[in-house]
Amino acid sequence: MTEHRIPIGLFAAGMPPTVDAAVGIARTAADAGLDALWFPQTAGLDALTALAVIAREVPGIRLGTGVVPIQGRHPVPLAMQALTVADTAGPGRFTLGVGVTHASMSEPWFGVPFRGIVDVCTEVVETLAGLLGPERRSDIDGAHVTSHATLASPTPPPGFVLAALGPRMLELAGRCTDGTITWMTGPTLVGRDIVPRLEAAAEAAGRDAPRVIVGIQVCVTDDVAGGRERVAPRMGMSAALPIYQRQLAAEGVTEPVDLALIGSEDHVLERLERFRAAGMTELCAHVLGTDEERARTLTLLGRLARS
Repeated sequence: MTEHRIPIGLFAAGMPPTVDAAVGIARTAADAGLDALWFPQTAGLDALTALAVIAREVPGIRLGTGVVPIQGRHPVPLAMQALTVADTAGPGRFTLGVGVTHASMSEPWFGVPFRGIVDVCTEVVETLAGLLGPERRSDIDGAHVTSHATLASPTPPPGFVLAALGPRMLELAGRCTDGTITWMTGPTLVGRDIVPRLEAAAEAAGRDAPRVIVGIQVCVTDDVAGGRERVAPRMGMSAALPIYQRQLAAEGVTEPVDLALIGSEDHVLERLERFRAAGMTELCAHVLGTDEERARTLTLLGRLARS
């Protein structure tokens, strides 16, 4: 990773149980010298509300949602929330990351059929793009979303990315957002499928070169076998989902843990260089392992962030 510096972010997996705990994670990332903190929306705290608090409590570090599901949130109030966090954080600090949650949550939790969900996502993202754009305006009468709204917010817009892997989602991300954030995706898939499709869609829409934020598990350790044993269970639930099974096949690996960056500092740096060469523009690191391994990993990532 010597040609240009890649911003390094920490993925706050699972979302902490309290706002105080969330602030503590943010301080850990900031103290380590990392550039950003990414919070997923899980079944606990509301990610956007927590990030608004963190923005005031922990100045400087950039913040993002990785990601908020589109199911269960109309794009108008979601845009209002995002602009509120952006106003609290200040210009250039916050990125709204959205995505599609899986069928196992979409239907029982939100009552949103998963069949045809890309069509739903398209209308939501197009609406958000208008509301977060210069005119703060949406005009859409879709099959799934209706919105004729103008928001009275002078706040500079947040960054806006879409979790995208398939061709239609990547086209949507490149056309309407600043880029994508991936999860459990290897460098082969990033370089062969994700980056070319995303860049082509962004260029066709007259947008800047897209952000490619790679979310991946990282564990710096001398005990590779033990590290794999510790990391593998944390990846198992995601790996059971069809979309991630397809990613494993596309990457040519058999076990989810094969995607993780586990090994010495030099090994992790070499793996990160493969991602950079594939087109990664930012790293979202899910730091795993023992307390000692996590501390060692944060030290390495902090050194990269400051280099």
